[in-house]
Amino acid sequence: MANVRDLKKDINYVLGDIIGAVSIWELTNAQKDNKKSQGIIDEAITTFDELIAKVNQKDVDNKKQHFTAIKAELEERGRKLIDQINAL
Repeated sequence: MANVRDLKKDINYVLGDIIGAVSIWELTNAQKDNKKSQGIIDEAITTFDELIAKVNQKDVDNKKQHFTAIKAELEERGRKLIDQINAL
């Protein structure tokens, strides 16, 4: 099992890359409306906050299962955000 520090880094890198991709899209498509892209950034920030809060939970019975679920949720929500970026 990867340690908590690596999981936090994964969350940070994945969501940071998504925000970076949205920022690049905004720069290359300045003439388009940015409401949807700002919504994606807001959702990425919310996702980050929620996942970090879950990682920092102390009252967990099975830590391995808990962290595996967090990784799966990160992957699922990350793919959803990437699909939204691709749909812009």
